[in-house]
Amino acid sequence: MVDILNQIDSFVWGPPLLVLLIGTGIMLTIRLRLLQIFRLPHALKLIFTAKNQGEGDIDSFKALCTALAATVGTGNIVGVATAVHAGGPGAVFWMWMAALVGMATKYAECLLAVKYRTVDKNGEISGGPMYYIEKGLGPKFKPLACIFAFFGVLVAFFGIGTFAQVNSIVEITRLTADVPVEYTAIVLTIIVAAVTIGGLQSIARAASKIVPAMAVIYVVSAAGFLIMFYEQIPAAIEQILVCAFTPTAASGGFLGATVMMAMRNGIARGVFSNESGLGSAPIVAAAAKTKWPAEQGFVSMTGTFIDTIIICTMTGLVLVVSGLWTSDLNGTALTNAAFLQAYPTWGSFILCIGLTLFAFTTILGWNYYGERCVEYLVGVKGIMPYRIIFIALVACGAFIKLEVIWILADIVNGLMAVPNLIALIGLSGVVVAETKRYYAHLAAEKEAEKAALVDQKVTAGH
Repeated sequence: MVDILNQIDSFVWGPPLLVLLIGTGIMLTIRLRLLQIFRLPHALKLIFTAKNQGEGDIDSFKALCTALAATVGTGNIVGVATAVHAGGPGAVFWMWMAALVGMATKYAECLLAVKYRTVDKNGEISGGPMYYIEKGLGPKFKPLACIFAFFGVLVAFFGIGTFAQVNSIVEITRLTADVPVEYTAIVLTIIVAAVTIGGLQSIARAASKIVPAMAVIYVVSAAGFLIMFYEQIPAAIEQILVCAFTPTAASGGFLGATVMMAMRNGIARGVFSNESGLGSAPIVAAAAKTKWPAEQGFVSMTGTFIDTIIICTMTGLVLVVSGLWTSDLNGTALTNAAFLQAYPTWGSFILCIGLTLFAFTTILGWNYYGERCVEYLVGVKGIMPYRIIFIALVACGAFIKLEVIWILADIVNGLMAVPNLIALIGLSGVVVAETKRYYAHLAAEKEAEKAALVDQKVTAGH
C-alpha cells in the first residue's frame, strides 16, 4: 500500500507540477514587479490598519488569522523535520524559494477570491478558486472548478485538514505526558465539534485569539534555542546553502540526498506549510470586509511570509544546528529531541503546547475550507453532513500511521493545486489590472491627505 502511494506521490509531485507551481509564482512575480519584496512593508502595515470597509463576514485580521490557523500547523514543525530528514539541510533553502515566489501567488489568488466572491443561500460569503475559475475564466470552465472543490474536500477529509494534524497531537501528548491515544482523541474530537458546528464566526473568533499567542510562544522558544547555540548558526546557514545545490552525503541514520530530493522535499513541504498556490487561503480571504480585492491580497500575502520565512526557518535552523537530522529520528520525535538539547526540563512541554495549538487551529481552518467546497458542489444542504463526517474523521485520525498520512496529504494537495494554478495563469491579467487600480486609489488617497493638510495650514494662517 505504502509503495503504491509513494509511486502516485512521486508522479503527482514530479517535475511537471513543480514547474507549474514555481513557474506560476515566477510569472506573477515578474508581472507584479517583485511586489512581494517592494510592497512587503505596506502589506505588514495593513494587517493592523486595514479599514475593513465593504461587504464581508469577518474583518481582514480575522481572515488572516483563520488562514494562518490553517497554514501554521504541523507543516511548520513536523513537515520541516520530515523534509530535512528526507532531503537534507538543502530542503530548507528550497522552502525559502517556494515561499518567495509563493507570496506573489498567495497575493494573486486572494485578490481574485475577493473580486469574484458571491453570497450563498444562508446569506454567507462564498469565494475561492471554484468561483474565480467559473466566473473569471467563464462557465465552460465549471468542470475545472468542480474538480478543485472535489479535491478541496479530500484535502480537508484526508490531507492537511484532519489526519496529519490529529496524528501529530496524539503523538506529542503521548511522548510528553504519556497520555493514552484514546483519551487525546476523545477530548480533541469534542473540542473540534464544539467550535466547528458554530461555523466561520466561531472559527474566526477562536483563531484570532489562539494564532497570535501560539506563534509568539513557538518563535520565542525557537529563538531561545538559537541564542544558546548562536556560534553554530553561521555553519548551519552555510550547510543549508551548500546542500541546496550539491548532494548531501549519507551520515548516521541519514541515507543521503540528491539535489532533486532536497528540491522536491523543500518545495512540497513548503507548499504543505504555507499553502501558496494550493487555493485554500482564498476561500477565507473572500469573506474579508474590504472594498479593494488587492488590499486583502496584500494582507493574505503576509501569511506566507510569517509561516515559512519566519516560523519554518526557525524550525529548520533548530534542526540543522542540533545535528539530529542525521539520526534515525523523524517527524515530531526529531523536533522534540532537538528542543530537549536547549530545554532538558521543559523542551517537550514547549513543543507539546506549540504543536497542539498549531495542529488544532489547522483542523478548524480546514473544516471551513472543506465546507465551502461542499457548499459549491451540492449547496448549503451538504454543510451539516460534511461537518459530521469531518468530526468523525478527526476521531479516526489518531489511529493511522504517520508515513501513510504524509504521502496521502501530499497527493491530494498536489491534485488540488493544479486547477487553481491554471486559473491563476489565465487570470493574471485581471490581477495586474486590479493591482494598478489599487495603486491609483492609494495615490489619490495620498494626494487628498496632502490637500487637506494644506487647507488646514491655510485656515490656521487666517
